[in-house]
Amino acid sequence: MGPHPAVAAIRLAVRRVLHDILNEHTAPSDDAPHERPPSPLVLVACSGGADSMALASALAFEAPKLGIRAGGVTVDHGLQPGSDLRAEEVALRLRQFGLDPVESVAVTVGREGGPEAAARDARYAALDDAAARHGATAVLLGHTRDDQAETVLLGLARGSGIRSLSGMAAVSGADGRYRRPFLQLDRQTARKACMVQSLPVWDDPHNADPAYTRSRLRHEGLPALEKALGKGVVEALARTAQLSRDDADALDAWASQAAAAVRDAAGLLECAKLYALPPAVRRRVLRRAAIEAGAPAGSLFARHIEEVDRLITGWRGQGAINLPGKVVAQRQGGRLVIRQG
Repeated sequence: MGPHPAVAAIRLAVRRVLHDILNEHTAPSDDAPHERPPSPLVLVACSGGADSMALASALAFEAPKLGIRAGGVTVDHGLQPGSDLRAEEVALRLRQFGLDPVESVAVTVGREGGPEAAARDARYAALDDAAARHGATAVLLGHTRDDQAETVLLGLARGSGIRSLSGMAAVSGADGRYRRPFLQLDRQTARKACMVQSLPVWDDPHNADPAYTRSRLRHEGLPALEKALGKGVVEALARTAQLSRDDADALDAWASQAAAAVRDAAGLLECAKLYALPPAVRRRVLRRAAIEAGAPAGSLFARHIEEVDRLITGWRGQGAINLPGKVVAQRQGGRLVIRQG
């Protein structure tokens, strides 16, 4: 008799990702075409919640069969009393799974961007550092299809364009470090897998705290949508994320090609050539140029690009546009100049 269907589903999802990692890692290099690289190390980021605990158990089961070393990291955000003890308990559980290395990392959460964004930034910084120190090839994250649906709705609420609607990528980060095996699985599958394996899970009280936007969306927004529109909203939103990502990738590739074609011999952007581009492509070119001039990507919003775009499409002699990072955009003699002010 095989494993429970929920356990089989999470193991299959992890196995597929590990195969991808192994194929990428063992591909022969030009420098040493006949030399076999050492076994890769894959870490799992585990909070102790059902999603990441199911992921950790599946990694511990699948990795040895493929000759992959597997370890784990849990991050203590220090936002709740006893969080350090909780983190040590999670680390102990990961060691009991047979994962090695395993560590608990304490971080200090700042305030920039709000509590949720600040905690996320601190967490990813800690995971990046752990991966670098241990020489890990990849870090597995337990985001599910439900998380993807929430991310799409949050992007829709911000009105920040198709890239925001594309949600979380299955592969992201420097050199494809972060992998999300569960984006096609729902949250209930991960919880069921933990239950049938008698794995203790920790439910973060912040996930039920209405003070947090994602929590309100999870417990109020999505249920209201399902009540109004019927079941299948989560699946539809996750599908929207993938379709949006495909479109956004195509537009980004188009913009990358167009960026060189709209510059003159001196490298300045020509307004007439920019005007001839489709708006979605032109705005990507403008955003790329602003970032290259020094504008921080995280502080560059749609409204900034719209103002710069008006220098092309609605030119009435307006003055320079100030952008984040002390970058200035202005029109001069049929050219668009974007540079440090």
